[in-house]
Amino acid sequence: MKKYLLIFALFGFLARTSDAHNGEDHGGDDMNMPPTPCSACDHGNGMMSMRADLNAYWADVQGAPFEDDGVVRKYYIQADEVIWDFTPLGYNAVTGKAFEDYQRMYVKRDPPFLGSKYIKCIYREYTDASFTTLKERCEDEKYLGLLGPVIRAEVGDTIKIKFSNACRIPTSMHPHGVFYNKDSEGAPYADGTRGRDKRDDAVPPGGQWTYTWLVPERAGPASMDGSTAMWMYHSHADEVIDILAGLTGFMVITAKGLANPDATPIDVDKELFFNFQIFSETMSPYLPDNVEKFKTVDDPDLEDPDFIESNEIHSINGYLWANGPIVKIKKGSRVRWNIMSMDIHTPHWHGNTFVTDGMRMDIFGLSYAEMKVVDMVPDNVGVWLYHCHVPDHFLAGMITKYEVVE
Repeated sequence: MKKYLLIFALFGFLARTSDAHNGEDHGGDDMNMPPTPCSACDHGNGMMSMRADLNAYWADVQGAPFEDDGVVRKYYIQADEVIWDFTPLGYNAVTGKAFEDYQRMYVKRDPPFLGSKYIKCIYREYTDASFTTLKERCEDEKYLGLLGPVIRAEVGDTIKIKFSNACRIPTSMHPHGVFYNKDSEGAPYADGTRGRDKRDDAVPPGGQWTYTWLVPERAGPASMDGSTAMWMYHSHADEVIDILAGLTGFMVITAKGLANPDATPIDVDKELFFNFQIFSETMSPYLPDNVEKFKTVDDPDLEDPDFIESNEIHSINGYLWANGPIVKIKKGSRVRWNIMSMDIHTPHWHGNTFVTDGMRMDIFGLSYAEMKVVDMVPDNVGVWLYHCHVPDHFLAGMITKYEVVE
């Protein structure tokens, strides 16, 4: 990108110089002298070269047209209702002690609060289109928590998702980054379409749909990325409440020729995925059901500020205060962290640094629905904090840990 910015600046300078040669009075007779044939030729060649570079820049922005490599990546994903516990360990795993008084409102069923369990609707992967056998996550993937399955492809592939909705609300799958037709967008709005092109927008309870997403070059990594580009997917039937219900996941696109057979990048030893998100449970479509199931008083005041605050769940992958599985990475290994947020957060790693956007850092900021990829080669062995640095988020439990081992 720096190269292109330099080209733009030089192009503007040459254009101003050209104006001078074309007869503008700049205070001296010499400025009005016509260029010699040789200098005019050099000037013309320079301009042509600049234009060629500019065209190359926009060609990079556009990306090459989709070339089907014949590979179809198939997924069987269902929106399932589950009862999710944000603190399954039952204590503060950051301190190793019981929750303090101010922390209890988020996790304990002290009247009038609901506690740490809620009905959620989340994406889960199955082994086939019968949706009878859940595809179990291996041990080192269980830290993903509430997140849907990681969808992978290489540039040139086609992604086909057989989707089933087992939740009581309409749901969909809307991807970022990849190419899709109107029947695979997964978002209802007045777009001039009808019939089949509308059936993907909001799959009703008990319904199914097949989403087809193509992976052209513009869905893959650009010049400042590494070997992969990361995108999110989420339900867009009623976007805000769907995301609050739990319907989010990651998708990774690997550059052409840089993927293993399973579409993981050949140069990365371990990929990790984290979603920093505040679940405002008072805005969840399941609020009436959660109140009925988990209430600790007969008629809780849903407008009470303390009750509302107790249902603001500041989670990392659906866990508070390091209650989820702790990821382990090896010293000296190539680790790629994929991070997204549905709010404003500042993820910070203790003990090690990373590189993103050409800068070495150990913290950065995320805005709404922002995605960030950072690369780390850890050199500091130990158990380290990994948390949001926004003060009230930190105090509300948006903290976990990671471990670097020899």
